[in-house]
Amino acid sequence: MIKIAMIEDDLELADVLTQYLKQFNIKVTNYEEPFLALSSLKLEKFDLIILDLTLPGMDGLDVCKNIVDEFNIPIIISSARSDITDKVTALKLGADDYLPKPYDPRELEVRIQTILRRFNQSNTKDEESNLKTFTLDEEKREIKKDGKHLKLTAAEYEILALLIKRESFIVSRDDIFENIDILNSDYENSGSLAVIINRIRSKIEDNPKEPKYLQTIRGMGYKFIQ
Repeated sequence: MIKIAMIEDDLELADVLTQYLKQFNIKVTNYEEPFLALSSLKLEKFDLIILDLTLPGMDGLDVCKNIVDEFNIPIIISSARSDITDKVTALKLGADDYLPKPYDPRELEVRIQTILRRFNQSNTKDEESNLKTFTLDEEKREIKKDGKHLKLTAAEYEILALLIKRESFIVSRDDIFENIDILNSDYENSGSLAVIINRIRSKIEDNPKEPKYLQTIRGMGYKFIQ
């Protein structure tokens, strides 16, 4: 069941949405007071927040900022405010969507499902990444082992990055030379690829002579496993 916290002082609207969403296995708990809602978020786990902007005692944008700062939970703004500035501000603060009132409850249900699907996929990828020993950031051109930056030459980085991207697959010598421009014919002819591989192992392996991560597959190439 999907659990949603709604922060809405229009109790009639809150009741309509609660009853409608129930048929989609979505349980809504409404809070009329924003301070009570913020306190409840610390005690109970919700999958998503539906947040009005016009609330008693505290502006909805301030509530949005508090939620984003303290919790990892998606937010849909549900507001009668028509000022584009409010929409832009809410999205900049970290809200995931902005739904101007009045709206069809069917649209709200679709947006809830879409946001949760995207949010859960993102969290799954983050969790998988956190479980890996090595992480590759192609934009920054850096590779980390257990969160620590590896000091690599350009050639070492290119080779290791290629192997990480093809993790668990055998990468032949020809594949390496075809995909990495920095390795010219001099490398290929002199056998320096093996030298670079050994240098990489000295930087990533606990025991370079018995490699755990960067393995040689005799007669075929190399395989990266983590």
